[in-house]
Amino acid sequence: MESSHEHEEISFALLLLLLVLEMTNFWKILRKTDTEKRLSVPIRFLRSLPPFKLGSHAVTFEATDEKGKAWPFQCSIRKRGQYPKPVLTRGWVAFVKSKKLRVGDKVRFIKRENRATATISYKVRAEKAIKIFGATFGYARI
Repeated sequence: MESSHEHEEISFALLLLLLVLEMTNFWKILRKTDTEKRLSVPIRFLRSLPPFKLGSHAVTFEATDEKGKAWPFQCSIRKRGQYPKPVLTRGWVAFVKSKKLRVGDKVRFIKRENRATATISYKVRAEKAIKIFGATFGYARI
């Protein structure tokens, strides 16, 4: 049986782990354009990416899938206009084809920031829609 002191040590260790490893998530159910050309992402996703170089409208980052394969992606924003309208372009279609993603499937991006080592990594997860009589019942990781 755990003593109160051991319980406090475990709780403190978990708290430290949460402070050191910060996660940012974004997920989207794919539409036709997302599966054929580019993935449109919410503006808030830009905060999770590496900074854009001055005057640049694109940034490249790498995300690792569930099998450990690194996928290079490019996020672009409009050069003009009222709002940036970010999209993933380069590398995205290759990822979709490799995972055999279709309209209705789900993709998830996860940013991990390790404060202890000051490193940032990205994960990408694909999930296939589970359909019963044409209705989506849930999602299964690929």
